[in-house]
Amino acid sequence: MIKRAIRESPLRWIGGDGVNKKVLQIVSKRDVEDDGSVFIAAVNKENAYKALKIVEAIAKDPEPGEIFFGTVTRIMNFGAFVEIAPGKEGLVHISQLDKKRVAKVEDVVSIGDTIKVIVSEIDDKGRLNLSRKDALDVVDDI
Repeated sequence: MIKRAIRESPLRWIGGDGVNKKVLQIVSKRDVEDDGSVFIAAVNKENAYKALKIVEAIAKDPEPGEIFFGTVTRIMNFGAFVEIAPGKEGLVHISQLDKKRVAKVEDVVSIGDTIKVIVSEIDDKGRLNLSRKDALDVVDDI
């Protein structure tokens, strides 16, 4: 069993149906206490840490330079929107999809694809600007 203290405000997402399904597909039990502690019980250590990564991604505000594996949720002619955690979505501009020139977003990604992105900027309105191009060079450590 893993216990981790996480600040309370973003923990509202953990109760959502989508998050419950995602976490509970991996673990056998998860509880959130009033003080922000999260208890995760799983059949094996690997699944417990996968669930912990999901919970930490929900609770933590992304910062420039951080790498995430996200799911493409929408495609526009100027780029793709990628959800990096439940309730946290950012834009990968078409110029940031690949190292070579991209004519159409659909040439690189499709809705539902999981892609590695790096947070390149958070604008003054709190919107996430993501880059797949810059994340391609980063060695996987997550």
